[in-house]
Amino acid sequence: MARAFNASLIGTAALAAALMSSAAIAQPKPAAAPPGLAADADVAYTAFQRGFYLTAFREATKRVDEKNDPKSMTLLGELYADGLGVPNDDKKANDWYKLAAARGDREAIFALAMFRLTGRAGPIDRNEGAKLLGEAAKLGHVVAAYDLALLYLEGQLLPQDFGRAAELMKMAADVGNPQAQYALATFYKEGRGVKMDAKEANRLLAAAARSGYTDAEVEYAIALFNGTGVKKDEKSAGEFLLKAARKNSAPAQSRLALMYASGRGLKTDPIQAARWHIIAKAGGSNDQFLEDFVRKMSPADRTTAEDKAKPWIARMQLRGPSPFSQASEPTAQQPAKTETFKPEPAKPEPAKP
Repeated sequence: MARAFNASLIGTAALAAALMSSAAIAQPKPAAAPPGLAADADVAYTAFQRGFYLTAFREATKRVDEKNDPKSMTLLGELYADGLGVPNDDKKANDWYKLAAARGDREAIFALAMFRLTGRAGPIDRNEGAKLLGEAAKLGHVVAAYDLALLYLEGQLLPQDFGRAAELMKMAADVGNPQAQYALATFYKEGRGVKMDAKEANRLLAAAARSGYTDAEVEYAIALFNGTGVKKDEKSAGEFLLKAARKNSAPAQSRLALMYASGRGLKTDPIQAARWHIIAKAGGSNDQFLEDFVRKMSPADRTTAEDKAKPWIARMQLRGPSPFSQASEPTAQQPAKTETFKPEPAKPEPAKP
């Protein structure tokens, strides 16, 4: 089977819808003490990171009382927003965020933007939310820049502006945000908002894929398999596809099945080809070649492949027709076993639709 993988059909319009559905709608937890934080305030953040929320609350309160510290105000807002160590109270969280935002804290400004966009501590106000995202982005908040780029890409709340969206995506991509890298790769691929540059598109796509962003893993795998804009490497394509397939990407599962069926990039394995096809079909991705491939298998091999697919399918929400007959369909009485899929010695990498 000397067939190439179909290139991705995703464009900026489809990208906008896909990324808007996964846009950040909740403030990320502070992973580390903000740069320049005073040592005593750092005590509060360290306690927060370790899960000692009452200590974090006490130390942040002390810092606010003594120094009027905006970072500590933001931390108090976070604790109230998530009910960590104290009862959840969106009004108090909002008040603390506002105090910190008035003192120029970008994390607090971003948190307020999320509150306005999602209707916490008051009615939804998308215009105010967008304004706050812009303020946070100007102060270097990466997620705010990404979310604001999505609004420019969507073109509903803000005028559609691919150039501005690309600028904001670049800001987030340059510090390693994989979703921004993937989106910016699409911009460079199509020449939207930036000059068309296939080399830069593939560089960003590779970076996002190596960071584990599933859509990028699949798309980069396809580029590697076909040798589109990058050195052809079917083995690496299989490896990326396998990673994405294990995260329930139906397009990756279908392409992985094709690789096992054809022996390109992976050692030929009809059972694994059928298994991944059955799983992909349950996830909504079907391929006529694979349908015929499975139909022509011996009944014993087909049954083995179905048995290997059942534990996986029992754990997922079916998006396509059941690949099993009613009698053999997995049920709650047939609990899924935790299965570790072990690739052949010289394993491949995933490719993306």
